[in-house]
Amino acid sequence: MLVVRQRAADFLRKEAVLCAAVLLAAVSACFVRPSRAYFDYIDWDTLALLFSLMAVVQGLQQAGVFLYLGNRLLRRTKNTRWLLAVLVGLPFVCSMAVTNDVSLLTFVPFAVAVLKAAGCAGLILPAVVLQTVAANLGSMLTPMGNPQNLYLYARAGLGFGGLCALMAPFVLLSAVGLGVFCFARRAEPVRPVEMPARLGGKKTIAAYLLGFAVCLLGLFDVMSPVVVALLFAAVLLVLDRGVLKRVDYSLLGTFVAFFIFVGNLGALPAFREFLSGLLEAHAGLTAVLASQVISNVPAALLLSGFTDQTAALLVGCNLGGLGTLIASMASLISYRAVAADCPQKRGAYLLRFTAYNVMFLAALLALGLLLSKTTDFWAGTL
Repeated sequence: MLVVRQRAADFLRKEAVLCAAVLLAAVSACFVRPSRAYFDYIDWDTLALLFSLMAVVQGLQQAGVFLYLGNRLLRRTKNTRWLLAVLVGLPFVCSMAVTNDVSLLTFVPFAVAVLKAAGCAGLILPAVVLQTVAANLGSMLTPMGNPQNLYLYARAGLGFGGLCALMAPFVLLSAVGLGVFCFARRAEPVRPVEMPARLGGKKTIAAYLLGFAVCLLGLFDVMSPVVVALLFAAVLLVLDRGVLKRVDYSLLGTFVAFFIFVGNLGALPAFREFLSGLLEAHAGLTAVLASQVISNVPAALLLSGFTDQTAALLVGCNLGGLGTLIASMASLISYRAVAADCPQKRGAYLLRFTAYNVMFLAALLALGLLLSKTTDFWAGTL
């Protein structure tokens, strides 16, 4: 019995967001009787695309593609400025294609190992904080950069280019800010470092790159996302079940639970009118504030059911990933890595993390307000 309780407690700690989403869906079901309408609440195309992208990225990660890329760039670094710039630039750029979560899972442990090997352990805290900020900022640019973009992209009707254009000014300013943080440090020579990175076979890598291209066909509505997901599942069942096991099914379950919760709330007239009125006046700012408390993915799922200002939600939920530690659940990946490697520095990490996040959030909010006043396209975004 004690073992069961311990496992249950571990599961609750590890999957807190999933458990909260399921609880909210269950409570809402007490007010709106379960029916076939529940199936209509769920955005099956978004779930299918999310599954397919996660499977492909897991395959590329397993093939060592991202670490190989990191090693190639490290060979060109000769001082601490460039070393920091490479370690921060990797998650910033890669998150645009493989999500902020995967970028941090790959490059935070990589950075810690590299900095120790280079004799630069003092840079671990600033490097990991900047990596976390970089992954959350770089992922804003594309639909596949993070889960809320993938979901809101389909609802917004902006198209791939439209979403990139919407977020490009924020990403460009972010790149400048990250560069300032990296190159403002004193340049000190570092010895060449190369971390072990075993690259998979060419056929394997080519297969997963082809899979990524197929995902894009689903993203651009050339193929049905559900057909793409079924195709991937069938192929991986035969060729690589290990990749299927590593897909983040808890994230998919969280989406399903929130779809049901939001759908049920939408069936309650009083709540729908209240939240719709709030979002009509301040959709973007509401998304930023909600993200600080419940994280930006749940905020996107919740708020999208009560407003058609999807562009404002895209900006608000993306910027809302900055701020508190839980504003973007991806940020917890970095925190756990630091806490495991140097637990005595958890407090210092949180202070630095909060300071950097507040600075970037303030700068990007100011940019959003400026753009909303000077360009009709941005009117009402924040």
